[in-house]
Parts: sequence; C-alpha cells; structure tokens
Amino acid sequence: MSNVQTNAVSSVQKTKDQLLKGVSILKETLDSQDDVPHVFVVFGASGDLAKKKIYPTLWWLFKDGLLPRQTYFVGYARSDLTVQAVRDKSTQYMKLQDDEKDKFEEFWKMNSYVKGSYTERTDFEHLNQEINTLPKGDLAHRLFYLALPPTVFKDVSSNVRLCCMGHEGWSRIIVEKPFGRDSESSADLSQHLSKLFREDQIYRIDHYLGKEMVQNLMVLRFGNKMFSPLWHRDHVQCVVITFKEPFGTMGRGGYFDESGIIRDVMQNHLMQILSLVAMEKPASTSAEDIRDEKVKVLKCMPPLELQNVVVGQYTGDPQGEGDAKNGYLDDKTVPKGSVTPTFASAVVFVKTERWDGVPFIMKCGKALNERKAEVRIQFKDVPGDIFGGQCKRNELVIRVQPQEAVYCKMMVKAPGMNINPEESELDLSYGARYKGVKMPDAYERLILDVFCGAQLHFVRSDELREAWRIFTPLLHKLENEKIKPAPYKYGSRGPQEADDLARKFGFIFSGTYKWTKPQL
Repeated sequence: MSNVQTNAVSSVQKTKDQLLKGVSILKETLDSQDDVPHVFVVFGASGDLAKKKIYPTLWWLFKDGLLPRQTYFVGYARSDLTVQAVRDKSTQYMKLQDDEKDKFEEFWKMNSYVKGSYTERTDFEHLNQEINTLPKGDLAHRLFYLALPPTVFKDVSSNVRLCCMGHEGWSRIIVEKPFGRDSESSADLSQHLSKLFREDQIYRIDHYLGKEMVQNLMVLRFGNKMFSPLWHRDHVQCVVITFKEPFGTMGRGGYFDESGIIRDVMQNHLMQILSLVAMEKPASTSAEDIRDEKVKVLKCMPPLELQNVVVGQYTGDPQGEGDAKNGYLDDKTVPKGSVTPTFASAVVFVKTERWDGVPFIMKCGKALNERKAEVRIQFKDVPGDIFGGQCKRNELVIRVQPQEAVYCKMMVKAPGMNINPEESELDLSYGARYKGVKMPDAYERLILDVFCGAQLHFVRSDELREAWRIFTPLLHKLENEKIKPAPYKYGSRGPQEADDLARKFGFIFSGTYKWTKPQL
C-alpha cells in the first residue's frame, strides 16, 4: 500500500473515530434523560411528509440507539388509521435491512395512533389521555411535530397548549415551513406562537440547515486562515447560490401553486445559506451567537427590486419523454392561466464593509437540466494578465447535493512543452475522501437536535421577520400585477433572461470546465 493510500485510510479511520466520539457524547446526553420517558407526537401522521421523512427518521434514530431508551411515538391525524396502516405507508421509505427486522418490530411496538380533528378541544384532551396512559406518560418530556398545512397551525398549537403540555417534563413544538406567506402573515403566526410558547420551546425547521455541506460552511469559513482575506469584496466578484430540480410538479401543482418557487425555496433555504456565507465570525459556536450574526446580515440587505429579478415557468418539451412533455400549466391540478413562477433568479446585496457592492445571485427552479444545490464563489480576474486572456476566474464551489464536495477551480500549466494554462481543481469529494462514513440525513440531525434542546440549526423569529421584509414587496408586486413569467423548456438551464441577469452583474459562465467525480 502506498503512503498516499495509507494516509487516506488513516484519515478516514480518524474521521470514523471522531464520529463515534460525537455519537458517544450524544448518547451520554440522552442517557442522562433515560429516567424520564419521551413522547414524540406526529401531527399529520397520515400525510406525505410523515411517511416519507418523519417516521423513517425516527426509525433510523431508534435503530442506531440515538434516542432515549423510553421514547414513545404517537401519530395523530383526521384519517381513520391504525398503527399498521401508518407502518404500511412508511416502510418503503425506511431502508430496512434483513438483519434489522427484530429491531423494526420493537420500534413499531413503541407506536400508537389517535384519530382526531385539528380544531376540537375534546380531541386533544383525548390525545393527552392517550399520552398519560403510556408508562410515566404524565411525567414525560413531550415533542410535538406539526407536519401540517399552515391553515391549521393556530388551531393545533392552541389546543396543544391548552390540553397536551407536560406537567413535569419539558415540552417542545416543531413547526414546518412555510412560516407564513408574507411579512404580515408571518408576524401574525410568530405573535400567536409567542403567546403560547417561549422561544426556546419553538423549533422552526428548515431541513437545509441540517445538510452536511451547509453545516460545513461554518468550519470552512472560520477554520481556515487562507479563506479569511479572500472572503471580501476586494477579491470576490459575485456569489451564486443555486438550487435545481430535474422534475416538475408531478401532479402536485395545486399545492405548489399556492406558494411558488420563491416562497418554497428562495425565501428560506437559499436565504439561510446566504446568511451563513456572508456573516461575520461569531463570538462562539453557541446557537444564539451564530444566529445573532445571521440576523445582522439580513438587516443589512435592502428589499428585493423587481428589476433585479427574473421569474420563469416551464413548458413542455415536445421531444421529451414522460413528464418532460408536459408544461406546468398542463398539470390538471394547476389553476388555468396561473402565473406562479417555477423558476426564479434574484440579485441581492449585503451592505456591509465586507460585502458592499458584491452581487449575491440566487437561482432556483423546477424541471431544469439537473439536480444540484451549491454555493459558487467567483473571484475577480487576475490583474496584469500575462497569458493572453487564457486564464479563467478562480471559483470556490461548495456542493450541497448530490455528491457532497468542496472544490476550487484554478489554473495550472497544461502538460507538455508549452506554458499554456488550463483549468483544473483542488477537490474534496466527501464520497471519495470519507468512504464508509455514513452521512446523517438532514432530518436525523434536526430531530436529534430537538431531543437535545439544541437550537443552532433552527430559524429564530427575528431571522424570519427580516427574511420576509426582504421578499414581501417583490411577492406582492408579482401577484398584484400578475407579472407573466418567462417560459423555459422542461430540462433546460432555465430562461435565457436569467443568464443575462447574471452576466449583467458580473458573473462569467465560461462553459469550458466540467467537474469530474474523482476515482480512487
């Protein structure tokens, strides 16, 4: 075995040892709570989110021994279901292995199901009775996950407060996005929740904050001396934050049409990433210190202007296959003539000493040419070029999904007799560098954080307020004036107008470089 291979194996083993140490610390934290039972209530247990994400995540945490030993799960919904029915719906998403069947049976024995409305107090009193019938249920710590449409948030949270709070243990409530539709509705929801719960009891979940590479932004930025002087307007030309999906609404356009791509992705996921990229170094890694710095970034951002925005809507590709033949308006669940964007590109600015004048370009869309989420920091041209314009701009790319990676595009000498520069990269691909290391799912991290009482990766109310302040004027203008989105073909890069907008603000797409997955 070569020295390089030996060092790589040693490094991976070190990483595994560090992960095991982290898991050990988590287990110690949770084991200290083992004398007190925990009850995890899933509101909306009959829905897609519950079967595809929440129940699978609870199973993965359970089988890995990362939950307190006495943890019980209670599903609640309006549907007339049984635990077996919930199990049948969820099992295909749980990645069950042959040697886990006994553990799987044990998991479902810890489950129960309650049918009830979301508005009637008597149904929540019944739910509370069900919780109290569990071993030491009246003493249990209680976690309430609202996997529900926002129309019932108020009713459910009010009834939880009135009927289901723990008397001895703590109670925590997890709220899924969307957190309102604009500044007014978000403020209304925040005020409602603040009257019922303390801020340290509220966990506004944005699953992007649980992704490995989003969490890596902190270490990459503040744990490496070489990036500190470069992370500045003197060196950075622009920052591009991208989210792309290769599929359309797939028959769920009616639900999507109520929000659109800006509310669904840009105002939350991309803004959270932007604030992590742009923030100053926090005083510590504590949740409040980090969230304070993120809020400072948002406060320095003026509201979005329509002239710096392109919205689009996908059309069918006649040469495409399957769903690709259909445009957004061909989805029978979408209202006729809808002008809801399925694509958006927006340029925002952070008016701080570090970032003043640097455009942050956010792009997101459905039915595009690939699945990708990344942060791309494009640096300025090298001054005093001596290579006849052959050099391309350096870029630092943090790929969030798929195939998590950090790589730096740079110029090197091409092999041969001439001194000709060509593009190459310094590459850290997680799948190659950390073979055999399991990357936790975002929901695994976040739900475990709620058990531990860690709020670092959740959205605080003032973050929410500032994000909506930036987007609300634009959203109202788009909707009130019914601005028609630019068409783009299913499977394309998006509307040409979006490329023109990025070029206008200094981003250069050379198209000459393609990242290649490394083979070791």
